[in-house]
This record gives sequence, structure tokens and C-alpha cells, in this order.
Amino acid sequence: MNRRTKIIASIGPASDDPRVLKGLIQSGMDIARINLSHESLELALERYHRIRAVAADVGRPVGILADLPGPKVRLGKLPGDGVLLVDGQEFLVTPGTDQSTAEVFQVDYEDLLTDVHEGDQLVFGDGAVQVLALGRQGDHLRVRVNHGGHLTGRPGIHIPSDRLRIATPTPEDLRFLDAFVEVGIDMIALSFVRSAHDVRRVGTEPAPRGPMVVAKIETRAAVQNLASIVEVADAVMVARGDLGSEFPIEELPHLQKEIIRRCIAAGRPVITATQMLESMIHSPSPTRAEASDVANAVFDGSSTVMLSGETAIGDDPEHVVDVMSRIAARADEKFDYAGWPALLASLQLAAGDSADSRVTNAVTSAAQRAASEIGAAAILCISESGFTVRSVARFRPKAKILGFSSDPRTVSQLTMSWGTTPYLLEASGNSDELTDEAIALAKAKGEIHTGDLVVVVGGSRFSKGRVTDTVRVIEVP
Repeated sequence: MNRRTKIIASIGPASDDPRVLKGLIQSGMDIARINLSHESLELALERYHRIRAVAADVGRPVGILADLPGPKVRLGKLPGDGVLLVDGQEFLVTPGTDQSTAEVFQVDYEDLLTDVHEGDQLVFGDGAVQVLALGRQGDHLRVRVNHGGHLTGRPGIHIPSDRLRIATPTPEDLRFLDAFVEVGIDMIALSFVRSAHDVRRVGTEPAPRGPMVVAKIETRAAVQNLASIVEVADAVMVARGDLGSEFPIEELPHLQKEIIRRCIAAGRPVITATQMLESMIHSPSPTRAEASDVANAVFDGSSTVMLSGETAIGDDPEHVVDVMSRIAARADEKFDYAGWPALLASLQLAAGDSADSRVTNAVTSAAQRAASEIGAAAILCISESGFTVRSVARFRPKAKILGFSSDPRTVSQLTMSWGTTPYLLEASGNSDELTDEAIALAKAKGEIHTGDLVVVVGGSRFSKGRVTDTVRVIEVP
């Protein structure tokens, strides 16, 4: 069985070289992430075009995700190789955008001294360092290290989201967004979402005319408003770094499972992210706990798992993607395919009350059942927008999913859909002509063979908009 769970790899200094990018694609990267928290717009756009060129050269669809900075509070750049903080050490934190020193950390949040109170616990770098606020000292905040560690670059500092006064998306987010929409970005990730209104404020054309909007769940408010956020977002990311700072750490695994299930029930791709193979930034192999974490994210139903520093600044990005791919593929083999539809039924699929939603649910559910009962070689989804493919994918069928669209951006966006191999249909026509072309293309690519039974699902000439109303079983000629 081919790997069904998709892989996002973050691109940075360690993976910018076209030869490394090619290696990442060949090792299993499905989506390249550009983290805009650390880049100028000019460098980020150069990176985007470089990824597009390499993917075209390899001849494989690779989605590109632009991760907007959001209202994340960060330190001013730390000196040289960074700063080592030890337990009990005291230092100063001050609002500002200059470079930090070992004695005074600059923080790019002007309300720092107002919004951080004596006795608050502050977290740097996704939990790498924890400090206690001792109180104001002039124009500075004095803090004491409770849990030390090594910080480099411009790590984030977690301030409780209910006190953070910065709106999402920020003016900088919108500046990045406009530039990336203009060049045709496939997906954008919105940081520090707190409500569905934050997602609506992005204001782009609905996918596939515009990019898929990925809502990052990393605040307490986002968890409380999860249902409405999932309804308006195109996909969701379980961003475990800040989420683990907003909630007691023992709650994080349970939140991960709940968010994933809610997303899949609604037909939304869901990404599990943060510290998945972090030891591999420098180590040639992951810890046993990291390997189990990746596998459990697959068992939970994640559409996609994400690598961050491991591929952006790590010693061997290609090797990390290969290891992630092998762990995910092995977990895919052991996934509970038979039990998953019953689990979805217990969650009550977020179908909505419209006739279109009820029809799509019934037809895609029938496609999954038919494929299971006849041992179909594949489920062929013909979809202009990708909606049909994502509706089928939430049932996690054991048969491989082949997603066909005549829209190149849809093909790129389907790289995020679980179990889906996307293909571009060159021609258009009625449903019979598209089915014939899809079968011919799948045969040419070696996905199916003469005599195989396949399930074909899509819209008919009677359907309007985003509705899937036909399912057929065909023996491949």
C-alpha cells in the first residue's frame, strides 16, 4: 500500500538549494511550507518560484503553503549562535524591535509591560524555555528562568491569547497575502485564529479560484469556537506549540484527537504539526517517542503531518522526510479502515441541512461502501473544485483515491487531501467523456489495469455547484 497520509516540509536555509528541493520531493514531500515569520517578502517570493520550478522539473504536483506570521510575538534576533539560559538566571525583557542581547531581550509587542503581569509564566520557543515574570523595572520586565534551554534566531514568546490585543490577520499578513495571491499560491495558513470572523477577514476568493485557507488552532478561543471555525475554513492545523502553552500539557493529546475528528467529519483536511521529529534537526534518527507520535497522528486520522525546523534548518532534510514517510506509510497499513466509517457516524457528519449536502454525504458514503464491498482497485473522483475528493477522503477508504480535475490549482490543492493522488484532466466534456479520460489516464499512469473494478464518483449534468450526485462501478476495459 502506498502512503496515504501527506507530508508538509518547511523550506528554509537547509533546503533552499534546488538539488535538496528535488530530493525532498523524491523522498515524499507533498507540500512545501514557506514560513513567513522568518522571511522578507522578496526572499519568500524567490523561494516560492524556486519550488515551483523544481516541482515542474520533477513532474509531480507539489502544493505550496504560505504560513502567515500572524500576531505572534517574537524576540528581536538573538546574537550569533544564540543564548543559553540556565535555571534561576534573571534577565530583562523590553518592548522593541532591535537585536536582543544576552542581558536584554527585545520583544516586538509594544503592550508587553501592560499585558504581562507579575507572576505570569512566559514560554519561549514552543516550550524550550519557561520564565516567571517578577515585575516591572523601569521600561523593562524582569524575569527569572524556571526551565532553561538554548534559544536561537527569533523565537516566539507566548502571551496568553485572551490578553493579546493584536487582531488576526495583521496588516503584515494582508501584505504577504496580496503578494502570494497574485502569484497563485495554493494554500495560506492563518496564525492565531480566535473566531470564524478572523478567517472571513482574509477575504480571498473561495478555493480553487483563491488559495485554501488553513486555520491554525493554537489558542483557547479557537478551541472554544472550533465548530464555527471549521465551518468557514478550507483546512485546519493542530498547531501544538502554542496550543500546548494555552492548555495544561496533559490536555493536548485529547485536544488533538477531538480537533482531528471534528475536521474530518466536516470534510476538512487536518494537519498535525509541531515537534514531530524535532530531534532529527541534528540527529540521524528520531526518538522512539517521536516515531510513536507520528504514527499516532496517523491513527488519529490526520490528513497531513508537518515538519518544521527539521527540514528548514536541519542537518539532513531529505533523510528526515524519508523517515517521516516510512513511519507514516507503516502506520497507514495498520490504520483502522474498517472501523473508521462507524466512528464518523458516531460523530454525526457535519452535513448541514441543505439538499446538496445530504446528497453529497449519501453518494460519497455509498462510494466508500461500494469500493470496500467489491474490493475496488481505486475510487476515481472527478471534481472541478476538489470538493468531491475531500468528501470521499473523510471516509478513509482502503482503496486508493485518484482525484481528477481540469483546474491546475485544484490539482495542487489536492496534495493536502488524505490518500489522494491528483491528476490534471486536459480536456472537458460531459460526465461520460470525463470518466473515459480519467480511466485512460489512470491506466497510462499504472494506477489501474484492464479488468479492475473501479468506483467513479462525481457530479452529473443535473448537479449544480458543489454537489456530488453520481456513483458508478466500472470494469476497466
